[in-house]
Amino acid sequence: MLAPALTFPPELLLAAQGVRAAIFDVDGVMTDGGILLSDEGEMLKRFNILDGLGLKLLQRGGITPIVITGRDSKPLRRRLDALGVTHVHYRTEDKRPAAEKTLAALGIDWAQTAAIGDDWPDLPVLRRCAFAAAPANAHIEVRNAARYVTQAAGGHGAAREFCDLLLVASGRYAQLLEAYG
Repeated sequence: MLAPALTFPPELLLAAQGVRAAIFDVDGVMTDGGILLSDEGEMLKRFNILDGLGLKLLQRGGITPIVITGRDSKPLRRRLDALGVTHVHYRTEDKRPAAEKTLAALGIDWAQTAAIGDDWPDLPVLRRCAFAAAPANAHIEVRNAARYVTQAAGGHGAAREFCDLLLVASGRYAQLLEAYG
């Protein structure tokens, strides 16, 4: 049996217990927030592979990922499809109503929801959910609203760190790790 090396403070794990859904922003959380444009104007994004596995593990652990983003692009759609993320809202500036709609459809309330975001449009969701997180490089107002600020920056493992914390809090992390033993 593999013994997990990852630990979080007990009070943080208690605050994250009972989470059934996790809401993710994309730019600044799942990417570094930079936008690359080709000569033809095509938008390119860079995703971290650690974050991708984190979202897959979250699903295997029984926590539903929900993505709500202000942008839309073919690379983003391809990435989320590859990760099996089915609850997605694109081009959504007002994120709270989108979150409420998806949570209602899933039969999940805010008290069972965590979220991670990096800038002001994420604040209405972060302030409503039971457990709010922000990447290390998030805007100061968002870091201030978060219960947990990741050690990693957005696009550099912040989403994975958030997923790992939720899985440890749920008691499913060690079991998932064992599958790789």
